[in-house]
Amino acid sequence: MATKNLPFANMDSALHPAGRLSLSRATVTLAVMLVVHGLTKSYAGPRPRAVFAGVDMELAPGDYVAVMGESGSGKSTLLNLIAGLDSTDEGSIKLDGTELTALDDDALTALRRKRMGFVFQAFHVLPYLTVAQNVALPLSLLGVAGSEADARVAGMLAGVGLSERGASMPRELSGGELQRVAIARALVHGPQLVLADEPTGNLDAETASQVLSLLREQIKANGAAGILVTHSRVAALTCDRILQLTLAGLRELTLQ
Repeated sequence: MATKNLPFANMDSALHPAGRLSLSRATVTLAVMLVVHGLTKSYAGPRPRAVFAGVDMELAPGDYVAVMGESGSGKSTLLNLIAGLDSTDEGSIKLDGTELTALDDDALTALRRKRMGFVFQAFHVLPYLTVAQNVALPLSLLGVAGSEADARVAGMLAGVGLSERGASMPRELSGGELQRVAIARALVHGPQLVLADEPTGNLDAETASQVLSLLREQIKANGAAGILVTHSRVAALTCDRILQLTLAGLRELTLQ
């Protein structure tokens, strides 16, 4: 299995419940959970267009990376490919050893429900359900109900600062509170991977800053890995690493 070596100086941040660790004299070795290799995507038609080629990425539990790029560079397309919502031209996507490109639609749906969480710009909170019912949706799809579901929902609402809002309807919440609901829903079932697509695009600067801090905190606290797609320099700087997506793939980007 692929591994990622971390210095002992970073041991505390590496010791995550979801990580599988082995100690050596000089390093902590954490299993790599997501491996993307040689990913290529293009669109056919009267005017064929290459989106990107040769995309490589590795993430371990607790990793949180930003993907930036020009409009139309394929950032959302990359998330869709990693989520198994779109098909690749070439390349491999492995989530904890499972090759996503080899799965059929039913298997991909089951994998997404159990092992992925999603946070979108538009919240996608169902208006006819309470906050607690919205957060519980991923658990319902997995057959988790009763006291176990109630405890998980209560724990996540506490984690995002909405303990007193479980019985509220979405129309009673602010935009920032709705995105907190979306974060709780994305993590309540303990996913391995969280994919966030411009999650603060509809929020004012102060609320966006709060939501970004919360998203990072909850991804780390729950032992997931996260990919944040964003145009925002401020948002990208909340991540551990920043990657720029170009036609030739991903490259490390340093922002001042």
